[in-house]
Amino acid sequence: MWSDDAASVLTGLARAAIAGKLGLPGPDVAQPSWLDEPGASFVTLTIDGGLRGCIGSLTAWRHLGADVRANAVSAAFHDPRFQPLSKPEFAKVAIEVSVLTQAEPMAFTSRDDLLRQLRPGVDGLILSALGRRGTFLPQVWEELPTPASFVDHLLRKAGLPSSYWGPDVRVERYTVTAFHEAS
Repeated sequence: MWSDDAASVLTGLARAAIAGKLGLPGPDVAQPSWLDEPGASFVTLTIDGGLRGCIGSLTAWRHLGADVRANAVSAAFHDPRFQPLSKPEFAKVAIEVSVLTQAEPMAFTSRDDLLRQLRPGVDGLILSALGRRGTFLPQVWEELPTPASFVDHLLRKAGLPSSYWGPDVRVERYTVTAFHEAS
């Protein structure tokens, strides 16, 4: 589905959008027609392997190219966990763009049933309960490798106790194709 240059196109778009906001020149990026298709993306910024920003869209509501550019700027300058990215940091930041599949509701009878169905390293999850919502990309499995720890931390991310479980819990599953900048 993806062209051979998809990684350089998507990460280049993200880098160019951030550079533009910093008043710096950005890379020239090809504009293949698939960027005009609807798409949902997350842009993750890291410095020396540590998270520096991550913002994204869970549903495809605009063209993929526009989604990547907007999420790159938001990850760099509007992630509430971090100060806006500085020019010196920009030179050190690594960019990953994850393109999401459409989320699909999961059917389960209990927390244990949900945990048995999860595919570590594959599933991204959106968990909703009590009017709150949180998501983890599949990449989070690298830090939280067991289904129980993944769900516990996702509940906390959603602002709920890790022990919370009720009939209102809704979980959707998605996958991603992750694209990294060339080293």
